[in-house]
Amino acid sequence: MMMTEGKAIAVRHERIDETAAGQRIDNFLLRLAKGVPKSHVYRILRSGEVRVNGGRVQATYRLAVGDEVRIPPIRIAEPVRSAPAPAGKPLPVVYEDDALMVIDKPAGKAVHGGSGVSYGVIEQLRAQRPELRMLELAHRLDRETSGLLIVAKKRSALTVLHDMMRESRMEKRYLALVAGRWSNPLQHVKAPLHKYLTAEGERRVRVSEEGKPSHSIVRLVKRWADYSLVEVELRSGRTHQIRVHLTHLGFPLCGDDKYGDFALNKRLEGEGLKRMFLHAAKLSFAHPLSGERLSFEAKLPAELQDFVDRLDAEQKGSQGKRNG
Repeated sequence: MMMTEGKAIAVRHERIDETAAGQRIDNFLLRLAKGVPKSHVYRILRSGEVRVNGGRVQATYRLAVGDEVRIPPIRIAEPVRSAPAPAGKPLPVVYEDDALMVIDKPAGKAVHGGSGVSYGVIEQLRAQRPELRMLELAHRLDRETSGLLIVAKKRSALTVLHDMMRESRMEKRYLALVAGRWSNPLQHVKAPLHKYLTAEGERRVRVSEEGKPSHSIVRLVKRWADYSLVEVELRSGRTHQIRVHLTHLGFPLCGDDKYGDFALNKRLEGEGLKRMFLHAAKLSFAHPLSGERLSFEAKLPAELQDFVDRLDAEQKGSQGKRNG
């Protein structure tokens, strides 16, 4: 939805429902009044012009179901509807309840619109499920990464999910095929990562002492003559973390067009691997509202499993020749 400049409104009162519960009051106002300077939003909070249930609140106050928010006259952005995202083929839902859903995202689909993509997973879900008042991404996956993705259906659930990820209380494991023979059964990688822009304005990440602390745990799953299948557990959630950590160690991710081995990628494409081999395979976390332990697993997509099967067949064939 695009926004255009709106008109100043009279004092209004908003009753908070489940879709906004758990959100900070400052973020609630900033979303409501897009285009209004942040300084103005924080000024009306400090001055007490914004009231919750008749009283002043700090900018950090988290809204609860049933709260009544008094909003002074401010300029509210009026929505201008752009073309809706096509519903398309239903996305595979692994789990769903009244607070969240977990989907198995196909490779090649962005999680949201922007950067040359008109719509992504979240826009498609909203088009497919118009009856749901709220659908928000709890985290992100790269466009070429397939696998498990959490979408929140309540603000209260989204807030807790974000806290879990920030505090490393959610277990996320990925399957990755790398070039080379990985030797360690288990290896902790704690190389700090720094984000920067290329001369062309593209976002990139590199290992750098000036970067943010980053922690990946790599486990060997299977190994062939020239490739290894590893499982990577994320203990932090930095941009492109798996891709950069693996390349930094000398094991580029197969099919990675940003940090990988480009000559190898070209060869792999001719051998049937036409995408990046990275799949969000396992998720485990406490339900954000009930506390129940949830665990999910998504099998390798057919195009990745087919390539693994091909490596198995080639290895079996070469062993047969040696034995013969």
